[in-house]
Amino acid sequence: MTLPRPASPDGADRAFQVDLRGLVDLLSHHLYSSPRVYLRELLQNAVDALTARRGLEPDAPEGAFGIRLFADGSVVRVEDDGVGLSEADVHTFLATIGRSSKRADGIAEQRGDFIGQFGIGLLSCFLVADEIHVLSRSARTPDAPAVEWRGHGHGSYSVRTLPASARPRPGTTVTLTPRSDTGEWTRPNQVHSLGRHFGSLLRHPVTFSDGTAGAPTVSVNPEPAPWARTYPTPGSRSRALAAYGEEVFGFAPLDTIELDLPAVGLKGIACVLPEAVPAGRRHGHRVHVKGMLLSEQADEILPEWAFFVRCVIDAESLRPTASRESLYEDDTLAAVRDALAERLREWIARAAASDPELLGRFLQAHHLAVKSLAVHDDEILRLLLPWLPFETTDGHTTLDEFARTHRTVLVTSSVEEFRQVAAIASAAGLGVVNGGYTYDRELVHRLPEIRPEASVADLDPATLTAHLDPVDRETELAASAYLALARDALAVFDCDVALRTFHPASAPALLVDSREARHERARSQLAREQEGGLWGDILGALRQEAPRAQLILNQLNPLVRTAVAIDEPELARTSAEALYGQAALLSRRPLRPAESSLINRSFLDLLAHALRKDS
Repeated sequence: MTLPRPASPDGADRAFQVDLRGLVDLLSHHLYSSPRVYLRELLQNAVDALTARRGLEPDAPEGAFGIRLFADGSVVRVEDDGVGLSEADVHTFLATIGRSSKRADGIAEQRGDFIGQFGIGLLSCFLVADEIHVLSRSARTPDAPAVEWRGHGHGSYSVRTLPASARPRPGTTVTLTPRSDTGEWTRPNQVHSLGRHFGSLLRHPVTFSDGTAGAPTVSVNPEPAPWARTYPTPGSRSRALAAYGEEVFGFAPLDTIELDLPAVGLKGIACVLPEAVPAGRRHGHRVHVKGMLLSEQADEILPEWAFFVRCVIDAESLRPTASRESLYEDDTLAAVRDALAERLREWIARAAASDPELLGRFLQAHHLAVKSLAVHDDEILRLLLPWLPFETTDGHTTLDEFARTHRTVLVTSSVEEFRQVAAIASAAGLGVVNGGYTYDRELVHRLPEIRPEASVADLDPATLTAHLDPVDRETELAASAYLALARDALAVFDCDVALRTFHPASAPALLVDSREARHERARSQLAREQEGGLWGDILGALRQEAPRAQLILNQLNPLVRTAVAIDEPELARTSAEALYGQAALLSRRPLRPAESSLINRSFLDLLAHALRKDS
C-alpha cells in the first residue's frame, strides 16, 4: 500500500513505496490466472488459521472448528474459527505487503503445515472488490478484544479495537463488497461452485449459505476424499474410485491406479484413459495440496511418457509457486515424479502377470506410450515386448507370435519400404516387420534379448531379390531387346531392369530402392552440378558408390509377358516407363518431379497409341 514516508537525508536508505492499484493489476494479469482465485485465497487463509488453532488446542474435538461461506449477491463473507489476529498482528500482517503471519515467531517452525507461505493472498480480494473488511479475535490471548481492519483499493487502511462482544468467539471474518463488474465471480451460486471446486477435499468442515429465508446451509465438502473412505470390499472400492475419476475427468477409466507415497503425504488415483492420445500430448493433472485444489493442469507431476493417464492427487509436502497454481520444481517434486512413474510401471507389470484381458485392452489403446517407455526401461521391455502389436507381413500381430512363425525377422527402415515389399515378401515366405513407425525398428532389434533363439536383421534389397525366381535362359534371351530399351529409358532414374518370376502374379513389377540409395544418388547429382565449386568439393569428398534402383518385372504377370514381346522401340520404351511409374506409385514414397512427369507422359502416350490402333 502507498504510505507516506519522511524525507531522508542524502545517502540514507529509503523504504520502497508501493502503488497498490498497480500491484493489484500486476497480480491479475501476471500472477493469477483468473479473478476467481480470490475465494481460494480466502479459503486457504481460513484453513491455515484453523491449522494454527488446532496447534493451540490439540485436544479440541474433531470438527469443532470450521469455515462458513456466505454470499447473497451484495456481499461475500468467509468466516473461520481459526487462531485469529490481535491488534498488533493486524498492524504487522495486514498492513505490510508480502508479510505472512506464517512467518511469525513460534509458527515459523510449523510452516510446512500451512498451505500459504507468501503473504500476498489477501490482495487477490481486490480483484473483485474495492474494500476488504476483516473482523478478527485472537485465540492466543484470553478475553482478547475484537479488531476491525478495513483496506481500500486506493491504498489506505484503518484499524480500530472493538469490544469482545463484536465477535464472541475467536476467529476471523472477511467481508467483501463486490464491484458491479465482478458479479460473475461473486453471485451466490458461483461462490458455492467455487467453494466446491477449490475445497471439496479440505479436511475441515466448510459450509455455504446464501441467506435465503428457509434455505438450508449446505456442506461444501460433505465426504472425505474417496481414497480416504472405507469400503466393504475391494471391488466396491475400485468401483468408487472409478466413479470419482469419471466425475472429475469426464471419462470412464479403463482402470484406476491407487497412488500412495507416505513419505510426502501423497494419496490419489491415476485414471487410465480408455482411448489413445497423440504421442507426447500431456494431459493436465488435478493436484491438491493439503486438500486445497492447486491446479487442474499440473503436467509436471508425471514424466512425459505417462500421457496415457490423468491423475488426481492430494499431497502434504509439495511446494506451490507464489501464484499457488502450479508446483515449484525442486528435489521433492523430482522424487515424487520418479516414485509415481514407478507406480505406473508396477501397474503395467501386474497387468502383464495377472490380467491379460486388461493388458490387451490397454495395449490396444496405448501401445505407442508403452513402446516409448520400453525403449528406455529394460524391465518394461522384458515384460511387454512380446505382447506389443506390430505391422508385419502376417498382418498386425505380436512379436512373440511372429517370431514363432519366422525364425529370422526382417525389419524395414521406413513405412514406404515395407509397403513396397510386403505383398511380395509375404508370398516368398519372408517375415518382415514395418520398422518405419516411431520406436518400432529399435524395439524389434531388441527381440533377441527376450527370445535368444530369434534372429533380427534389417531388410536389404538383395535379400528380397534373392528370393525371387529367375526366368529360364530362353525367356531371358527373348526379352533381352526389350530389357535393353527399358534400361535406356530408365537410365535417367539410375534404375536397372531385370526379369524374374514371383508371386502374387497380379503384381506386374517391383521397384527395389532404398532411401539411403536415393539420398546418395541425389547427393552425387548435386555434386556433379556443383563441379569445381566449394560445395562440389565437399559433396565429392562425401560421394560413395550408390546402389542403383532396380525395376523387377514379373514374368508371371500377363501384362509383362505382352510388354516384353513388343517389337516397336518407342512403344517398348513407353511401356517400360509406365511400368516404372506404376511400381513407384505402389511404393507410396514421395515422387520426384521427373517421376510425376514420366507417369503423365507415359499414360498419355499409351492412350494415344491405343486410339491410333482403334482408328
